[in-house]
Amino acid sequence: MSDEDLEDFEPDQDDLEKEDDEKETEEWEDYKKEGEEYSEEWMPTPLTEDMLKEGLSLLCKTGNGLAHAYVKLEVKERDLTDIYLLRSYIHLRYVDVSENHLTDLSPLNYLTHLLWLKADGNNLRSAQLNELPYLQVASFAHNQITDTEGISHPRLGSLDLKGNRIRRVTGLDPQKLLSLHTLELRGNQLESTLGINLPKLKNLYLVPDAGLDSKTQIMT
Repeated sequence: MSDEDLEDFEPDQDDLEKEDDEKETEEWEDYKKEGEEYSEEWMPTPLTEDMLKEGLSLLCKTGNGLAHAYVKLEVKERDLTDIYLLRSYIHLRYVDVSENHLTDLSPLNYLTHLLWLKADGNNLRSAQLNELPYLQVASFAHNQITDTEGISHPRLGSLDLKGNRIRRVTGLDPQKLLSLHTLELRGNQLESTLGINLPKLKNLYLVPDAGLDSKTQIMT
């Protein structure tokens, strides 16, 4: 897959975001009720080759077009605690690891062709990853994330961090996040909007009970 092909990719939001707002609200209420249960010790459940085979789809050309590989992986609701195996699947472009027990996404740093990532409903404390040059859509909703550090993907257009424990927005570098147009921060513990200074931002969703509008349109 050429750089030009990746640059032309425009994710279809209707396909990528299938859950409606009402369902997401109900799910978040369930997470809040569970509260401190996140500290429970889960039985180690690493991602296996068999799980991968079941979750892989979308066969596409890679590199110079002479080889093919599956580029989409969905391993939702598998009680996963470890995705180390993904380090070897460097051709993946779409990854959904939501509704597991993950605390570490560092194996995704090896997926340099990643375009779309959904890691909702895990036990993540950070959304930090190495800079992924083609990542355009990333969702970390309903985790235990406490800050916005380490998010510096140059083509990232949509970032979902709703339902976490963020109080202050820091580390969102306007010199690096040049493509970010939608930022979702509802369901956090925001104290202010300081730290949100992004040149292309058009849609900013904020927590209503902090005295801020639930949706703010940023005009450029």
